[in-house]
Amino acid sequence: MTLRIAEIFGPTIQGEGALIGEPTVFVRAGGCDYRCSWCDSLHAVESQYRHSWAAMQPEAVLARIQQLSGGQPLTVSLSGGNPAIQDFGPLIALGRAAGYRFACETQGSVARSWFAELDTLVLSPKPPSSGEEVNWDAFAACRTAGQGARQQVMKIVVFDEEDYQWARRVHAGQRELPLYLQPGNPEVDPATPVDPQALADRLGWLTEKAMADGWFAPRILPQLHVLIWGNKRGV
Repeated sequence: MTLRIAEIFGPTIQGEGALIGEPTVFVRAGGCDYRCSWCDSLHAVESQYRHSWAAMQPEAVLARIQQLSGGQPLTVSLSGGNPAIQDFGPLIALGRAAGYRFACETQGSVARSWFAELDTLVLSPKPPSSGEEVNWDAFAACRTAGQGARQQVMKIVVFDEEDYQWARRVHAGQRELPLYLQPGNPEVDPATPVDPQALADRLGWLTEKAMADGWFAPRILPQLHVLIWGNKRGV
């Protein structure tokens, strides 16, 4: 059984969501069933990049993780693309036996039995600005599949007023899921410099809006990796 891997990198810190700031090695899967308008990892999504993806056995992936981490167990984040379209169960089993923790972020479009073996399952439904439409039956199936995970959380990226109102409606139907909000970064080209003030302004807008509305349920966070490293690929 082989995995399509776009890149493996780290250790670095997790830049967003429930594990923000945590030292992490990232395993970015190749392939995705979505085509979000503001995707910042097209090299792991579009078929035109398939030639750059590596076909790796789970043992080889773990060996690379161990090499990068110096053999010290830490959190491994499965990202993409959409890692849920592949079978990461064998890698998780091997890694956990070696002491590693596993997190996975997915949009909630494909349910996998290995979700139950995760330490953290991050479900990140995509808002209207993405151009995609959430299949809520599939999302519910992902929640059910991930019931055995140590923690299950929801993360939503907000770009504008429509996304914000959508996030409020989604939260109303998923109140038991801890919610993390973050402002979106519209500059997705790695060659485009990031404007830190613009990022701060978007974070301020989102924070002030939620506070004015008395919406105190979500944790509102920046995209920390973007603030530190900009649009650099592999961070």
